[in-house]
Amino acid sequence: MTNSLPILGIETSGELCSVALMVDEKSFVEFNYLQKHIHSEKLIEMVESVLWHSKVELSNVKEIAVSIGPGSFTGLRIGLSAAKGLALGSNLPIVPVSTFSAYALQLADYLTDGEKFGIISNASLDEIYFAGFKKKNRQVEVVTELKLIEKTSLALLTEQTGKIFGDTEIKNIIKTPYGVTASSICKWAYLFGKDLLTFNYDYLEPNYFKKFIPRVTR
Repeated sequence: MTNSLPILGIETSGELCSVALMVDEKSFVEFNYLQKHIHSEKLIEMVESVLWHSKVELSNVKEIAVSIGPGSFTGLRIGLSAAKGLALGSNLPIVPVSTFSAYALQLADYLTDGEKFGIISNASLDEIYFAGFKKKNRQVEVVTELKLIEKTSLALLTEQTGKIFGDTEIKNIIKTPYGVTASSICKWAYLFGKDLLTFNYDYLEPNYFKKFIPRVTR
């Protein structure tokens, strides 16, 4: 797997705008901005800063890992568009990374082996994204596939899932306002992304999961 390093990671699925470079198995350089509507303004600047501090040229990067959702419609489009532009300009492959899978890997560092847990994220006023996982031998396995559920149904899942982490104010949820970071996107791509590497950028689309319905105001 060492021939896949360094990996440039981009995460824009939520309010956190995060860019990281995985230099080797133990070394990361990461920049984060937690501010609404900042992704389009800061993302490329952050990529340049990460590369500069790492003393690595973009031409020496082996692949670009990007979070593809679920998450913010606008954020995901910005992140994937930036990844495609950078990859096309330097002839680099892209690894599309499931946001929840990378986040589960990040959270697993703080859980005991065999422990079950869930991840939620706001999808709308009434709905949330949910997926269940289990830590197993320093990795994670999927217990409940990603799905869209009503917020009122979440209480029924807590008994089966154990701890639930998320970005929403719901009783018994462990609030994690920052979410997944780009270093975890890199780590997931390094460990599991080999078969997802692609140069077919035109076929890469964000995993919105939920159909986008624009609001109409009168």
